[in-house]
Amino acid sequence: MTCRLRPAFVGWILYTTIIFGLTGACSTEHYKSQADKEVYKIIDGKWQDEFGIKTNYRINDVNASPNDICVEKAVPESAVLSLVQAVAIATAQNRDHQTQKEALYLTALDLTLARHQFAWQWFGTIDSRYTRDSADESVGSSLGAGFNQLLANGAQISTSIAIDWARFLTGDPRTSLASVLSATVVLPLLRGSGREVVQENLTQAERNALYQIRSFNRYRKTFVVSIIDEYYSVLQLREEVTNAKNNYDMQVKSKQRLDMYAEAGRVNRFDVDEAEQSMLRAENSWVAAQQRYEQALDEFKIMLSLPTDADIELDQNELEVLKEAGISKPSYTPEAAIETALARRLDLANSADMVDDAERKVMVAADNLGAELNLTGSATVNSTEKTKFTRLQFHNGTYGLGLDADLPFDRKVERNAYREALIASTQQQRTYQNDVDQIKLEVRNAYRRLREQGEAYRIQKSSLELAQKRVESNEMLLDAGRITVRLLLDSQNALVDAQNSYTRALVNHTVTKLNFFSDIGVLQVRPDGMWEQKTQ
Repeated sequence: MTCRLRPAFVGWILYTTIIFGLTGACSTEHYKSQADKEVYKIIDGKWQDEFGIKTNYRINDVNASPNDICVEKAVPESAVLSLVQAVAIATAQNRDHQTQKEALYLTALDLTLARHQFAWQWFGTIDSRYTRDSADESVGSSLGAGFNQLLANGAQISTSIAIDWARFLTGDPRTSLASVLSATVVLPLLRGSGREVVQENLTQAERNALYQIRSFNRYRKTFVVSIIDEYYSVLQLREEVTNAKNNYDMQVKSKQRLDMYAEAGRVNRFDVDEAEQSMLRAENSWVAAQQRYEQALDEFKIMLSLPTDADIELDQNELEVLKEAGISKPSYTPEAAIETALARRLDLANSADMVDDAERKVMVAADNLGAELNLTGSATVNSTEKTKFTRLQFHNGTYGLGLDADLPFDRKVERNAYREALIASTQQQRTYQNDVDQIKLEVRNAYRRLREQGEAYRIQKSSLELAQKRVESNEMLLDAGRITVRLLLDSQNALVDAQNSYTRALVNHTVTKLNFFSDIGVLQVRPDGMWEQKTQ
């Protein structure tokens, strides 16, 4: 059987389809933009006002700071990366760092959903239909709209209005239009009626976002220190290549000089052979040092999320500046360092706040043990007959008021949950105390390592000065024929070891000092990756 549709009806359907098709096509980017705005508003919001320095960081990828480095221009044409440029590139491109940022975004996204539970949640429905029977055919549509809302005291409000329109196309053409307004309110009086209980999910979501901000900031500190450590380690290996090359050149000169002495009869031929063997060992050390440096440089490129075939080098002047500056002792006693760490460590702040979370869970579990009593109110109002759908007959409406109760006869599940919450609260308190002790231990160990590295630097610096004097002295003594060739070769090899040990001690002390500042919580990192030490 074939149905014939009227042109007006076909046009109306096409118009509705096009409108909703366009709306759906534009909604994806709209929702993405709205979600980003909400998340950035949360992440870059006023946590500082409520939680003080414990937040310790503001993240904003929308409005860049004037001090931020443009990563696209961070790699200069000379392909020589300074330390600042390397940290900026790693902060912007490192894959693990991006994963941590995404974890923060997802946590903030969960918070937007928790907040949405207490907002007006609008809904709307549209239904279009065509009907034909043996007597008549008609077109019609139904439109419904309303909202649901959960209040902070646990009350749930639901309202809706429905409009039904129908037009008969044959026989006696007529149109009907009617509407219905309905509303329902459910107010808990006992169980689930406290604001703290009702808003627990929202409170926990806010705390989770705060914890993730702190964790991300803590991660950024260790991340920046790791980039600095790797940068200086690569420069240290580059320095070892230079030292190995200089040692090889020095061994070649020594061998050539011994050749002249052997021809003059001043040294034995086996001394020349020994010098040549030492020269070959120096050449092999040079090649091995070059290999270690190139491998470390490629691995550092991966940390920066750069291709391993990228033609870049690290700025050797950074190491020279470090040598000129030397080392300095931190202005902290062990007691002051521990006190600072307990006040500023963000992971400890999270652990302390989780104790409060566990105590709130106990309160919520205790509330679930009680009886449930809800006050329910409802209203339904119809419009007048015919097409006056805007005229609602409130005097003829249907209204209801009642009480719904659930007596606490069986609360085994709730009882077990309450007991579990008590145990979890006690466990979290122990965890916090353990975290305090662990942080004290970390700070004490960091302080001891810093002192150890300071002494190591002093020793290696003195050893380097002694090794340089020894080589100069042995060269003059060999010319005077007062020492053997082996003593000169040993002093030259010892000089290379002293040079490498000195550079290693300097780098280790610098990185250990940064780790110490990070462990006590005074190392601050900006969004562009730049770091600074806060004053005591």
